[in-house]
Amino acid sequence: MAADKVDPIHQFHINKLIPIDIGGYDLSFTNSALFMVATVIVAAGFLFLTTSSRSLVPGRLQSVSEMAYEFVGNMLRDAAGTQGMKFFPLVFSLFMFVLVANLLGLFPYFFTVTSHIIVTFGLAVLVIATVVVYGFMKHGLGFLKLFVPHGVPVFLLPLVVLIEVISFVSRPVSLSVRLFANMLAGHITLKVFSGFVVSLSALGAVGVAGSILPLAMAVALTALELLVAFLQAYVFAVLACMYLNDALHPGH
Repeated sequence: MAADKVDPIHQFHINKLIPIDIGGYDLSFTNSALFMVATVIVAAGFLFLTTSSRSLVPGRLQSVSEMAYEFVGNMLRDAAGTQGMKFFPLVFSLFMFVLVANLLGLFPYFFTVTSHIIVTFGLAVLVIATVVVYGFMKHGLGFLKLFVPHGVPVFLLPLVVLIEVISFVSRPVSLSVRLFANMLAGHITLKVFSGFVVSLSALGAVGVAGSILPLAMAVALTALELLVAFLQAYVFAVLACMYLNDALHPGH
């Protein structure tokens, strides 16, 4: 138990809460699943409770919900135009899920689902799959113009098309790794400094005095993590908007 308190990796362990085995497949309900459900409930509950009154003069919480709505709406319009608003439910849901999941992960003993690449990769694949499916539905084979930039000499076209295809395929990787790596690194760093505080405090008066600096660093890192939680949700959403723009306007 003592080792777990200072182990920066222990917080990312996935534990089975309800073991479920069906046909040899492990479908257990884990702490990761629990906090994904909690994220959805908290986000949906907050939006429902703050907008249910629909006051003409919004209160503070209703203003927060309306600001989030306008923030994502303006982001989507700037990136994909007014046509992009058809993707608003998807982008807004992604933004709120990532933001709330990041914020919940800052509470002690809570689990940060966005620190696992399988979760962030799943969200990224959802975005790219939407781009591909909608792109072909709307433009047919014309969607492939996305990989053929205008004005490229014919002799360079095969190389440029290959580069464009590799760039497109790498999008879910870069989108998921960016979010996963930032949350993982931030939580590990915060856990390390918190571990310093606990370890030094156990050494008596001298240790308590020496723990002041790592304690100050832990407080500063917590404030930084709050900022990163919002920034990573913003970056994920804005990149999703840019990628969805390719589904609407595949021509370069």
